[in-house]
Amino acid sequence: MTLDVAIIGGGFAGIGAAIRLKQKQIHDFALFERGTEPGGTWRDNTYPGAACDIPSRLYSYSFAPNPDWSHTYSGSAEILRYIERMVDDFGLRPFFRFGHNVDGVVWNEQTSLWEITFDNQPPVHARAVVMASGPLANVSFPAIRGLETYEGHKIHSARWDHDYDFTDKKVAVIGTGASGVQIVPELVKVAKSVKVFQRTPGWALPRTNFATRQRTKDIYRRFPQTQTLARQAWFWGHESVALGVVWNSPLTRVVEAVGKLHLRRQVKDPWLRRQLTPGFRAGCKRLLMTSDYYPALQKDNCTLVTWPIARLAPRGIRTVEGIEHHADVIVFATGFDVSKTGTPVPITGRGGRVLADEWSTGAKAYKSISVSGYPNMYFTFGPNSGPGHSSALVYMEAQIDYLVDAISHALAHDVVLDVRADRQRAYNENIQRRLQKTTWNSGCSSWYLTEDGFNATMFPGFATQYVGQLKSVDYDDYTTSAYRPSDKDAAVTATV
Repeated sequence: MTLDVAIIGGGFAGIGAAIRLKQKQIHDFALFERGTEPGGTWRDNTYPGAACDIPSRLYSYSFAPNPDWSHTYSGSAEILRYIERMVDDFGLRPFFRFGHNVDGVVWNEQTSLWEITFDNQPPVHARAVVMASGPLANVSFPAIRGLETYEGHKIHSARWDHDYDFTDKKVAVIGTGASGVQIVPELVKVAKSVKVFQRTPGWALPRTNFATRQRTKDIYRRFPQTQTLARQAWFWGHESVALGVVWNSPLTRVVEAVGKLHLRRQVKDPWLRRQLTPGFRAGCKRLLMTSDYYPALQKDNCTLVTWPIARLAPRGIRTVEGIEHHADVIVFATGFDVSKTGTPVPITGRGGRVLADEWSTGAKAYKSISVSGYPNMYFTFGPNSGPGHSSALVYMEAQIDYLVDAISHALAHDVVLDVRADRQRAYNENIQRRLQKTTWNSGCSSWYLTEDGFNATMFPGFATQYVGQLKSVDYDDYTTSAYRPSDKDAAVTATV
């Protein structure tokens, strides 16, 4: 099979790219998804309390508005329903190829095609590839000593075991990031005891989640422009937050003051407040949006443990001071295997170059989307496209529109586009220079950084700046060569 476009990943990014391709009258594409249903992160993350910490009106595509959001912030099930509705409304189900787990993507210079191989399906060839697998696709248990010796039940937050009954169980939760602060309030409602193992506390801000009135939904449905205005209001509100969390400024003190007030109002015990007070600037790590976590920690059946973990033991967790905490089940709210180095699947470009090798010291791309030496390949949520203050979908929508324009141009003119190495190098030198002035590079340890401190994750600026640079494709930034086969049959013949 030879396609115009192969989209790898059936989550938000892949679905958005498919919608925009169809709207450009490009229909010769397929979405390759390793699972059995669309949804990506929101299909996989079904742990108790799973929700988005960005308002629903902003955590959605502008070209696929949803007037029926039930609350300011939506839970994972409602977000998944939105994704499924997009798939159906835009007629995407025939384009999905489920059960296709990609194990390699290789460029063929003779045919000007990418070959995508799978672990249990025949290979596919495509003129262009959209890598939409996302940064939050792969998970594994953390490398803690004694992990395999633990005899109780282990659950990762992104692979939740809904058959396990937590009633009357001793539960240990490792991790106090975005997932952890959502899980703990739900577990304390049912478990006999919950011990929360904290490595470093995070800055938490209150999350007020109002129900959306039916009258508001009716207005949005009848007058869609009102929902567009509401989305813009949320966008500019979040854009202003960048001044306090992207850079260390007087507004950073305001964010920290709100966080400290939130902590003081919800936690009366001075010692517990001290344990929960961060020792780094707000924004250096991901901000936590929660009004439920602090109260949950103070329930009679909940204990915060701040001693570092030494190892797992057969019956529980042993901390460095020598205490062994017994647990029937350990919940690992330890996040994802984010590809700051390497790639989620093996990718081989021109001349046999391997992208994982080139990214071994930190991922780099041109405007997060294109990588020199890997023609007609485009990344969504690629290197340095992470927002610290706004919706990932705002950034992703701009990326999708950019790459769809580039793909349309290549198909219409029968050309191969490869970003120039000098443009990519200059872009990344500028990005890294700007990152030195941000809170993310101010000294704390976070998943944004590699072990040696290279930031391949975040974009050092406003969302308007990121979106602005992707408004149009400057083809002078790319080398252009002819698509070699005169038709698809010739391409297929050349690969046999």
